[in-house]
Parts: sequence; C-alpha cells; structure tokens
Amino acid sequence: MGLFDRFKKDKREYDVTDMQVTDLDRGFVFEYDLKTWQVQEVYKYDWGDHFFSYEYKISSGAETRFLSVEDDDELFVVLSQKSNIRKIGEDLPELLADEKPPKKIEYDNKTFFLEEEAPGYFCNETKSKDNWVELISWTYLNEDEDEVVTLEQWGEREFEASLGKVIKPFEISNILPAE
Repeated sequence: MGLFDRFKKDKREYDVTDMQVTDLDRGFVFEYDLKTWQVQEVYKYDWGDHFFSYEYKISSGAETRFLSVEDDDELFVVLSQKSNIRKIGEDLPELLADEKPPKKIEYDNKTFFLEEEAPGYFCNETKSKDNWVELISWTYLNEDEDEVVTLEQWGEREFEASLGKVIKPFEISNILPAE
C-alpha cells in the first residue's frame, strides 16, 4: 500500500440518497428520539487486526451524548453518556489498576456481565488523525443485552465510565451531511 492508498482508505464515502449510521461524520445532523442531533466530534478506535469502530460526540443543544458504532458482522450501536466510575462501583479503579476487572457489576438495581475486555488505540479525528492514545476497554451488558456499562483505562491511573443503551440502527433517521 502506497502513501496515497492510505489517504484513500481513510476517506469515507457515502450515498447522500441513502445515508446510514455508518456514514456519520463531523457536522452531520440526524434525528433520534424526536430530537435533532449534530455530530460535534469523531473518535476512531483501533482494536487491532484491521478492526476499527467509531464514536461520535453528539449534541441536541440541551444534551450531549456519545454514539458508538461498531460493525462486526452486524451493527452494534450504543447511545451513552459519561458517568463517574465511583458511582458505578466504589472500588472499580483499584480493581482495574490491579488488572482484576469484576466479572459482573451491580448498578441501579441491575446486573451487568463482563462481555469483552479490549486493548486498543483511540484517536480524536476532529483534532488530529495522527495522535493515537492507548487504552483498555471493558464492556458489560445487562441480561437483556440492551444496556451497557463501559469502563476505560487511560494510562496507569486514569479511568472513565459511561452508561448506555443499545439502539437499532434504523432509530437514527434523516441523516444529513454537513454543509
């Protein structure tokens, strides 16, 4: 692969007459849950073996959320919001720092089971496409697999958490590209 092939591969193409959730990019707007959302930032995750996923910081004006889109044979779309990790589990940072993630988490009268532990790299494409940061992500799903707790470790002692719900790709509608 030559240098210019890399640039071609990074540029996503889409059909404006048939926009999909996988086509989202900075400035795009869409409808979800009777609100109009705009993509403010685009994040890319490299999970190795040429597997990538995207996350979008979105705003409805009054609310800011994150929309994760993973295409692994089928689309897995999660709408989430950041949370304080200690609200989810008081001792979670210490367990994760000791490389002992719990197999399940009790939160808000629900049980979430560890689905996946994934080391990877993160890039905020809105700011720079060449600045990658290492992370570890743990994904927990409830029994119905429609709610998600995600824990992330950045560096040795920085941890973040988010709470989300799995949504169907068709729930994202009226996608329009940025002007």
